[in-house]
Amino acid sequence: MKQTLVATTLFGLEKSLGEEIDALGYTREETMDGRITFTGDENAIARANVFLSQCERVYILAGKFPCDSFTSLFDGTFGIPWEEYIGENDEFPVTGHAIKSTLFSVPDCQKIIKKAIVNRLSSKYGISVFPEDSGMKVRVEFFIFKDVAHLMIDTSGVPLHKRGYRPAANAAPIRETLAMAMVKNARLRDDNLLWDPFCGSGTIVIEAARDAMRIAPGISRGFCGEDYWFVDGDSWDLAREEANSLIKRDCSFEAYGSDIDPECIEIAKENARRAGVADRIKFFVKDARRIEKPNRRGSIICNPPYGERMSNEDEVRLLYKDMGRTFARFDPWQIYVITGYPDFEYCYGRQADKKRKLYNGMIPCTLYQYYKPAHARTDTPQRKKHGTGRPKK
Repeated sequence: MKQTLVATTLFGLEKSLGEEIDALGYTREETMDGRITFTGDENAIARANVFLSQCERVYILAGKFPCDSFTSLFDGTFGIPWEEYIGENDEFPVTGHAIKSTLFSVPDCQKIIKKAIVNRLSSKYGISVFPEDSGMKVRVEFFIFKDVAHLMIDTSGVPLHKRGYRPAANAAPIRETLAMAMVKNARLRDDNLLWDPFCGSGTIVIEAARDAMRIAPGISRGFCGEDYWFVDGDSWDLAREEANSLIKRDCSFEAYGSDIDPECIEIAKENARRAGVADRIKFFVKDARRIEKPNRRGSIICNPPYGERMSNEDEVRLLYKDMGRTFARFDPWQIYVITGYPDFEYCYGRQADKKRKLYNGMIPCTLYQYYKPAHARTDTPQRKKHGTGRPKK
């Protein structure tokens, strides 16, 4: 049975998430900021939740229709066959948001959609009161964009960036989905060493190790869609069986994770153990400004402190200046640094070979990529015109 799904992601990851959807064999229908609509078979819900590494949630698209008034919103919602998803005893909370639309009041949209669903179900079940306390919970979410309403059913529950291996984290941790995007962007080779000298809770090196071992991101966690009677229960078992069959236990991947904070290192070790990659990563305490290049090829991928993670701008500038000097000694290693600080290149002392705009949650960031030998770089970075302000938070 063909079904239409929506995968949401962080801004900037749409292209790479789309490639993952293609790799699963599904067909992309529409792409917009932070979300991709695609079609798949009866196993697509389970496989998308288990395998998509740069996705935040997977939704069933229950209906889509134009709406520029509360009447059209009610009528469009009422026309969706909600009885195919919601039983008479089920709880169905409604959440969502509206962007660039005539209808902009989220609370009012929630009330209209909820009322329309209740009226539709009342006409089908012959009841007027829904206890919403003895059945399952079906989360309904709406997204109204440019006067077009998308009504969806959440199948993920807890956001997919929460893989289950990181119950504890350091301050301002990077999301697992963003860390994976950085790893994919770097196109790491198994025989090259990966080093994160600001490893914090270990997210980047853990995601890299799991990717190298082909461990599916959702293999060890649960999803709210597993409780839905309208989703084939066998599809979840099949997806996990497929994921287990693909694990590459004999890969030669190796990584270093270092941090100046001993407490972070202990947290990272526990996270790596829970993630099943403890034997692939060496964690140790080290100031990132004092690291030394090993006698082998490799890559540095890191998320250094900025904004709320540093007490003032002078500390940020000094850290990035020291990073530039230290990392230069790692040439010809490839260097990937993500930060929300606009004057990074000026402080670091080198202009990036390539830059990519990304978001860590709601924080706008840039991924600075250095992959050309130092002698091939002749340009000098300039201070940005707005570079005297405080780091972005």
